[in-house]
Amino acid sequence: MGRGWGFLFGLLGAVWLLSSGHGEEQPPETAAQRCFCQVSGYLDDCTCDVETIDRFNNYRLFPRLQKLLESDYFRYYKVNLKRPCPFWNDISQCGRRDCAVKPCQSDEVPDGIKSASYKYSEEANNLIEECEQAERLGAVDESLSEETQKAVLQWTKHDDSSDNFCEADDIQSPEAEYVDLLLNPERYTGYKGPDAWKIWNVIYEENCFKPQTIKRPLNPLASGQGTSEETWLEKKWGHNITEFQQRFDGILTEGEGPRRLKNLYFLYLIELRALSKVLPFFERPDFQLFTGNKIQDEENKMLLLEILHEIKSFPLHFDENSFFAGDKKEAHKLKEDFRLHFRNISRIMDCVGCFKCRLWGKLQTQGLGTALKILFSEKLIANMPESGPSYEFHLTRQEIVSLFNAFGRISTSVKELENFRNLLQNIH
Repeated sequence: MGRGWGFLFGLLGAVWLLSSGHGEEQPPETAAQRCFCQVSGYLDDCTCDVETIDRFNNYRLFPRLQKLLESDYFRYYKVNLKRPCPFWNDISQCGRRDCAVKPCQSDEVPDGIKSASYKYSEEANNLIEECEQAERLGAVDESLSEETQKAVLQWTKHDDSSDNFCEADDIQSPEAEYVDLLLNPERYTGYKGPDAWKIWNVIYEENCFKPQTIKRPLNPLASGQGTSEETWLEKKWGHNITEFQQRFDGILTEGEGPRRLKNLYFLYLIELRALSKVLPFFERPDFQLFTGNKIQDEENKMLLLEILHEIKSFPLHFDENSFFAGDKKEAHKLKEDFRLHFRNISRIMDCVGCFKCRLWGKLQTQGLGTALKILFSEKLIANMPESGPSYEFHLTRQEIVSLFNAFGRISTSVKELENFRNLLQNIH
């Protein structure tokens, strides 16, 4: 197994952390050097270098991606934040104001998003609604047309697919609510303590493929760790240089910080590769980013395709097949172990006591899970029909919104690294 996959579960941690031997005669290192000196050149297991990613993301991709994510289709995400934790009964809820999530009122969400019409064109949607209605009844009604019966069976096959890497919310549940992501942005909330550490510890120590020699994030509950967080109430939103150094400085983190930043770039390449491979799904004329506003929907699809073609042009995509190369039986078992571990992490998100952290944790976990689903569905994507519903390979609106917003958070993190690098240049 390539070493990069062994760090994959720690990659989300690097994203969330970022969003919230010396010779005597050598000049003292700057803070920027201690954080970034090892984060340059080629990444492990990849033919891509950090500098190419920075230029591509910061100047060619980031501005257009942010514009897309501000559109109605991508800003509303349906989530169930009331699902009980499946592992512990003693999880306490964060009572801080910044931990809260404000759900949307029904009249705030575009009608086209609340309906089932987002899936395909209006004509194709009628068939899909008939299929889903039949599936909810639990059987294939012989009175349905042959085409609809086939569709029902295909939907069932899709829902039971072993390539789903996440345990997604039941968005039909009465407890599932739409959330405006622009009004509930990901940021530091002050959520910490034993419960928060227990969750991270379970993810890193029980659900990661990692060498035993790799140290995981230092326990913030230990003496001397995380003391600066006590002043979180005196909040002023901006670049927290001190916190950045505590999390990524090579000396302060005993060498772990720069590795986290390299993992961030590796995660960027994973999701970038997935977006490049899923282009045919979005290029089909029947696919719409349906909100009910025809002009806006058409403009957003054009922008979406522009972004995906730009991503397709990236010159240094890595070959994900190499990570599961070798003995087929062993590779298949490794993939299945990997999928089960990741599904378990998606369940752990329901144990997060901070609702805003839970929201963005669930979204980014589903987004990465969707990316992995795409990477392992290459043949299904290649065999999709040019028009009409795609039964073998399908992305729900939930998966689409989480995929692009998760990548948007990583893209923002890469962009912010440039800002931190500049801010740290003159600090020793």
